[in-house]
Amino acid sequence: MDPLVGIIMGSDSDLNVMQAASDMLKQFGIPHEVTVVSAHRTPLRMVEYAQKAKKRGLKVIIAGAGGAAHLPGMVASITPLPVIGVPIKSSNSIDGWDSVLSILQMPNGVPVATVALNAAKNAGILAAEIIGSFDEAVSKKITDYKSSLRNEVIEKVEKMKKDGWENKFD
Repeated sequence: MDPLVGIIMGSDSDLNVMQAASDMLKQFGIPHEVTVVSAHRTPLRMVEYAQKAKKRGLKVIIAGAGGAAHLPGMVASITPLPVIGVPIKSSNSIDGWDSVLSILQMPNGVPVATVALNAAKNAGILAAEIIGSFDEAVSKKITDYKSSLRNEVIEKVEKMKKDGWENKFD
C-alpha cells in the first residue's frame, strides 16, 4: 500500500527521536515512509518532496528538525497538506529551545502543528488522528489506544489503593 504519512527529518541523527512516530503509525496500521530531507543542505530536494507529496498520495507530513529547525515551516509553506513539526534537541541546539520556537512561532498563513520537544510519538498519534478523521478503521484503533491509556491509569490507581502509596517513588 502507498504511504499516507511522510516522516522526514533534517539528518539521519534525528532518527533515534523520529523512530517513535514510525512506531505509532505501525501500531495503527498506517503505511508511511521515512527519509532525510534537509532544508539547509538539500533545499531543492525539500521543495520537490513538498510539492509532490499530495500527488503521491500523502495525507500528512511529520517533519523533525533540530537547531534552526526550518524544515517543518518550509515544507508547510510549499504543501497544502497538514505538517506536524517535531522539535529535536540536537547537538547544535540551545537546549532544544531554538528548535521549539522555530517550529512553534510560524507566521499567520503557514501553520505547523507542533508537538513537544523530542515528542515524535505524539506526532505519530496526531497524524493517525488526522487519518482517522476519514478512515473509520484507524479511528477505531485510536479509540482503543486511548482506552488502553485510561485503563493503565485506573490499574495504577487500584494498585495504589491496595498496596498504599508510601515508598512508591524511591
